Parts: sequence; C-alpha cells; structure tokens
Amino acid sequence: MQDRSLTPLDRLLAGIGDALRIVVLPVGRPARPNPASTIAEAELDEREKAHAAGLMRVNHAGEIAAQGLYQGHATVARHAGNARQMQQAANEELDHLAWCEQRLTELDAAPSRLSPLWYAGSFVMGAASGILGDKWSLAFIAETERQVCDHLGRHLEKLPQVDARSRAIVEQMRVEEQQHGENAIAAGAATLPEPVRQLMRLTSKIMTTTAYRF
Repeated sequence: MQDRSLTPLDRLLAGIGDALRIVVLPVGRPARPNPASTIAEAELDEREKAHAAGLMRVNHAGEIAAQGLYQGHATVARHAGNARQMQQAANEELDHLAWCEQRLTELDAAPSRLSPLWYAGSFVMGAASGILGDKWSLAFIAETERQVCDHLGRHLEKLPQVDARSRAIVEQMRVEEQQHGENAIAAGAATLPEPVRQLMRLTSKIMTTTAYRF
C-alpha cells in the first residue's frame, strides 16, 4: 500500500500533537538505551548536585527547542526527502530529551518551567526559515547544531568530574548533534549571514542563562 502524501495541514496538526506530547507530558522511555545506564551513581555534594542539575536542565531545554525547530522546519519543508530527514533527526533527539529528563529525575530536579516558550519560539523560527526555502531551513539546523556542540563541550568542562552519568549523556549527545549538523550541510544548507548567527548566539545565551535557574 502506498503511503499517503501529507498536506501542509496534516503536518501542522501533527506538529501540534507533537508539541502537546513533548511540552505537557513526560517523554517516557527512550527508543535507545541511556548512555549512563551502566554507570554507577557518584556521591555529589549539594553544590555539585545543584550545578549538575542546572546544566542538565539547560540541556533539556535545548532539546525542547530542537524539537520545535525540527518540527517547524518539517511542517513547511518543500521536499519530502528533507522533511523526512528533519523528522528522523527530531526522533533521534527525542532520546536526548528522555535521557536529560531521566537524569534530572535522578538529581531530584525538574525541567525548565519555560519549556512551552522554548518550544514555541523555536517552532516559529523553524517554520519562518522554512518558508524561505529548504536550503535556509538546513542552514538554521547546521548553525544550531554547531552552536549546540560548542555549548555541550563547555558543559563537559563545567560538569563535576565525578558525575560520570551526566557526562556520558552529554558526550553522546554531542556526537549525534555533530552528525545532524553534518547531515544538514550535506543536504545543501546555505551559509547564514554573520548577523543572523550572532542573533542566534544571543538568543541561546538568554535561554541557557534562564533555564539554568528556572
């Protein structure tokens, strides 16, 4: 049986369903094993535990934003192949979201209370760039993933050395985020103007600073 081609309305309705599932409900069990599943929990003092929780809350917020970005792109993608690639990346990053959520629970912490804002803002940005054409959608993805890799690298420097569970999750996320960025470039991503990249860095800084605390 041949698959039915999705209309823009179909994609929009699917995006709304994804938003409700991601922002309102717990993600649940990931499709793949947690990279920290075989690593013993370390003894963290209260300061280390709070700091690790803040960093993992930021990572969780980043994955919420990534879902919005990919879903926004997929909603308006002009070529079915690009839409499938974006949906596949979003599905893989659902595992990242679940891993971060699991780690926050272990650290007796909760996700950012501003998750709906992170998702909505990224969805709008993804859809808006997609209207300009797939090469610009892919450009936003490539630049986003590059900045995310830099950000995850800094988190590996900031996480307590003894917190091997959080570190294993972040390391695996960084590997896969880099691959997603490379896939976007290979698919024909344009190069974003420097002012746009600077605005993205500023927006990311606001989100990370806020999500660390709230």
